[in-house]
Amino acid sequence: MKRILIVADGTIARTFLERIKDLDASDNVYHIVYYKESTLPVQKSDKFIYYAFDPTSFTKLSMLLDDIEFYQAMLVLGNKIDMVATYENICKVSPILSVVIFDKWGIQFEDNNTTTIDINERYANILSNYLPDIPLFAQNIGLGLGEIMEYKIPFGSAYVYRHVGNIEQKRWRIAAIFREQQIILPQPKTMLLPNDNILVVGNPNVLKGVYKSINRQFGQFPLPFGQNIYVVLDMVEMSEKEIQKLCNDAMLLHANLNSKKLVFRILNPTYGKTLDKLKSYQQSTSMEIVLDFLSQELEDIVLQDITQYYIGLIITNKNFFKEHIDLLYLLHLPIFKIGDDGFLKIKHTVVLNRSSEKVEQLSSIIFDIASQLHIDISLIEFEPDMDEECIKIAEHFENLSKLFEEKVRIIKTKKNPIRTLMQQDDYLQLIVFDKKILKSGWFSFLSTNLEEQYVRFFDKPQLFLPYES
Repeated sequence: MKRILIVADGTIARTFLERIKDLDASDNVYHIVYYKESTLPVQKSDKFIYYAFDPTSFTKLSMLLDDIEFYQAMLVLGNKIDMVATYENICKVSPILSVVIFDKWGIQFEDNNTTTIDINERYANILSNYLPDIPLFAQNIGLGLGEIMEYKIPFGSAYVYRHVGNIEQKRWRIAAIFREQQIILPQPKTMLLPNDNILVVGNPNVLKGVYKSINRQFGQFPLPFGQNIYVVLDMVEMSEKEIQKLCNDAMLLHANLNSKKLVFRILNPTYGKTLDKLKSYQQSTSMEIVLDFLSQELEDIVLQDITQYYIGLIITNKNFFKEHIDLLYLLHLPIFKIGDDGFLKIKHTVVLNRSSEKVEQLSSIIFDIASQLHIDISLIEFEPDMDEECIKIAEHFENLSKLFEEKVRIIKTKKNPIRTLMQQDDYLQLIVFDKKILKSGWFSFLSTNLEEQYVRFFDKPQLFLPYES
């Protein structure tokens, strides 16, 4: 038998006592301290023992606390001053007693034995549950602050047809899937389908970001990385022809992607026709020219610009990429490296990777890019044994192809496709930009890892997508 002290006042306290009377089937005994008869339930209960006195009176409350060993105290009061005074009285007499406080004033209690129920936060969560297309908050379990939510996977979501094991879940987890009136306890191989409801648990702030990610539709790239495209032009290191080629491809990409602004950062500006032409781009409201006359360190300039201009995609050429690959990797942004031929020659994208986990995590971005550029996707699976991983990623891409009406060619081969691809020049190679790229050098053709073979296609356009294992 547990003895529980409830200090009650007001209509909420009365409703709370009614709920206890109707639902509690335990052998608990409740000692109720109250001001007014109107706070008490209409029908009495054998579980309730009543005390009519002012709990802010230390003398009266201390006599009760000294006489009875309580398991827990709950303060449900309608007045802030009375709440604080009662809490302080309890702490003086029983400093280790577990106390639960009904709080609608935002009171801060620095005590490990005290649990505060923020009623304003709870009400906001309850009200939001009645809005359409809003994640549901668990109300009567957990903390009630959004650490348990239910999401619906909509058509067009970046999460559809993805395996649970290939969804990055840091500080959150998919605990259950509700599908066709059935509950599924997910395994790593479980695939999410459109209209699934998923129960997720984790940090409330993280779960809010997950919800936005789940509802992100295709056609938004360079989001979620950023909104704008960034090009660095060094007028000392780059020839006039290189600058012109970079500008042309950047403007074509900007015209085809859902980017807000194209930002040109001009390093070492040299007065002349080339600079005048670059400045003329400023006439467009969707372009911005930024000159650097201070000769700052490149890393400082780029890091500052990435934040200031909310950059989501960087466009560069192969020389700049080779010289600054470490910096580009640290930015954790997509990098579009132009090829020797122009952007207009691209007819399809090629994904050449043996790691299904990496490709599946980036699949929504791959489809997003292909759909915006109006080009097909070629998934080349080079796996001598044609194992389960190949089958899984092929299934994933085929499902996305049907859902988003984007043409995908699944090319399964036991022969190394590199020689064939080297003879073609009409594709954009999509590459997972992980740490292996940094380690690969110009002798990577000796490697059996396809990710390290990117240098063999360096004269062709390549898009490096950031991946963090």
